[in-house]
Amino acid sequence: MEFHVPVEKSGVRLDHFLSGELPLFSRSRIQNLIKAGHALLNGHQAKTGAKIKTGDRVEFNEPPAVPDTNQPEEIALDILFEDDDLVVVNKPAGMVVHPAAGNREHTLVNALLYHCKTLSGIGGEQRPGIVHRLDKDTSGCLVVAKNDAAHQNLSRQFSGRSVSKIYLALVTGVFKKKSGIIETAIGRHPVHRKKMAVVKPGRGRDAKTEYRVLQEPGPFTLVECTLHTGRTHQIRVHLKHLGHPLFGDALYGSKPTAAFPRQMLHAWKLGFFHPRTEQWMEFKSPLPEDMGNLGFKI
Repeated sequence: MEFHVPVEKSGVRLDHFLSGELPLFSRSRIQNLIKAGHALLNGHQAKTGAKIKTGDRVEFNEPPAVPDTNQPEEIALDILFEDDDLVVVNKPAGMVVHPAAGNREHTLVNALLYHCKTLSGIGGEQRPGIVHRLDKDTSGCLVVAKNDAAHQNLSRQFSGRSVSKIYLALVTGVFKKKSGIIETAIGRHPVHRKKMAVVKPGRGRDAKTEYRVLQEPGPFTLVECTLHTGRTHQIRVHLKHLGHPLFGDALYGSKPTAAFPRQMLHAWKLGFFHPRTEQWMEFKSPLPEDMGNLGFKI
């Protein structure tokens, strides 16, 4: 595909321009294809953030799908909903979503390949069907696309922030303010490269989390967090920023214990428009055993 930059698009980033011209592609998919050399600016490879000018020629070529090499595995799945277009699962804590270095087997993708006849290919060879992800130690609702049309539609909803994402977090300490909104920039930690951190505006991406304290039984505080953006480790970083890290979150300052062996974060509710019927759908995942045994009632 070839595009010529009109006057009104002069000064726009290359990835933003292509996102506007190719609405069926998610922003992250376009960025990955640019990085892989599948987009040319005036015949040359360019960075995703390259500024385009009036009259520039942009060429875009989607590579052919790569055959999936992941192996199906007969792993039990907790299915909350399923039809011909998608499946919503209740992911357990400890399960990796997609294969990567060091985790080639026993992932959600391996289980889905066994369970589903088809999965969308847009996510790439290692991520068939995966529209969004949860950290290994985060439990709860996750939607998977069975075909490319559903994947494209759901990706647009996630990038357009029309998806409802509500989490439950078990954190340390007692909140002075029982509800509020955290709005900061989040970027890579300047020293610890595996961590994200609250950074100065302009040095990261805008992030917004709405929180509400639900219960405070003794040393434990259960907090409802609504995500208005989807940054890496957003809830973990924002609650740490308030001085209330998640129990069991070694990366952000609360060491795992026998009682809290993992970060105590649960993707409680997920809502989106069905990609085919356009009907609003909402799903709720029950508290996992390690959080439910503490006596919380939701």
